[in-house]
Amino acid sequence: MTQEPPSPWTIALGELDEKMGVVIVEQSVDRVVATMPVEGNRQSFGLLHGGASLAVGEAVGSWAAVIHASTLGKTAVGVDVSATHHLGAREGTVTITATPIHLGRTLTTHEVLLTNDAGRRLCTLRITNLLLDKPVPARTVEE
Repeated sequence: MTQEPPSPWTIALGELDEKMGVVIVEQSVDRVVATMPVEGNRQSFGLLHGGASLAVGEAVGSWAAVIHASTLGKTAVGVDVSATHHLGAREGTVTITATPIHLGRTLTTHEVLLTNDAGRRLCTLRITNLLLDKPVPARTVEE
């Protein structure tokens, strides 16, 4: 008898994600897409905060890694993230898209793009996650 692979993990927003207004649009091993408003995530000069870009990019890239890891009965932890800011944004919605560069049994690397409403690239992140044998914790009833 063959054993079916574990079901992919389903994204659950954390407190920061909720405060930033993140909305999950799509989630799979091949692609995770989310959106976030610029309003409420601006720095003192009225532009989208670079830290907000990194925070949301790291979250979406890590979610993508955990979805892959969960299909192997594992979980993922971030070990490296880097970002390049290309363009500022003062208003609108940011779309965050994570796609795999490498999906291994011990490491994953994802490219995460942040784009504005016109589809222009605001920021590019690369995140690497280490896969651990510890499975993703089960959700509690309150979640």
